[in-house]
Amino acid sequence: MRTRATWILVWSAILFLAATPARAQYGAKSMSDPATGETYHVEIGGYLWNPSPDLVIASEALGIVGSRIDFVKDLGIEKTTFRQLRTVLRPGRKHRLRFEYTPITYDAVGTLKANIVFNGILYPVSLPVQTELKWKAYRFAYEYDFLYKDRGFVGVVFDAKYTDIQATLSNVIDTEFVHARAPIPTIGFIGRAYVAPNISITGELTGLGSGGLFGEDYRAHYVDFDLYGTVNFNDHVGAQVGYRSFNVFYHLKHDDGNLDLKGLYVGGAFRF
Repeated sequence: MRTRATWILVWSAILFLAATPARAQYGAKSMSDPATGETYHVEIGGYLWNPSPDLVIASEALGIVGSRIDFVKDLGIEKTTFRQLRTVLRPGRKHRLRFEYTPITYDAVGTLKANIVFNGILYPVSLPVQTELKWKAYRFAYEYDFLYKDRGFVGVVFDAKYTDIQATLSNVIDTEFVHARAPIPTIGFIGRAYVAPNISITGELTGLGSGGLFGEDYRAHYVDFDLYGTVNFNDHVGAQVGYRSFNVFYHLKHDDGNLDLKGLYVGGAFRF
């Protein structure tokens, strides 16, 4: 569904831009009239994201197979709002260098419904468990807008997503944690169309997986979907509302994780 929505937006942007009439007659110099908010060189954005979590992790140690632990159903973590930072450096009209940082933290205290094994340690149903999950999601991207006009663009995105996850479980007897880091290169497309001179809709989908490229002990994939609308009050300030989802899978030797976050966000961007 997410893939279909993004491709519909990308192709709609292509058709919209292709149908835009030329602004200059034959022999006359072309006059550019960029949409509001598209003349910047640096953009800094801050956002509040409130995703629904679906997080499953397993960790093996000392030859003891770990349980598949659902952090929502088994450990009781709840929906939480997170801050997000995005920056864009735009050296040319069709070129953008992008950085993104999303620190994600969940804390919960609950009683297990069944015994679980985590990192070689048995956590019995009779004892309360304190859970902490820290997920730092970084993104470094280069975007090239191969089709660019005053009222929108379509581009290709090459990026490296770096995921740093640490999960800690503790009770009155034991404390154990698992720490996984996984750099994942991805590729995708982005499309933006202005429905008014200062209002745009943008869709982006990136993803890729390593498969068994580095051996069966190292596998990972990452799918990132983003759909948002922007209202630009002037060339320097804009407000945004959107829907974002991350899906990360990793298998690193004896550790497995399948992490899925999706939900609405709001924020704003400053440009200069």
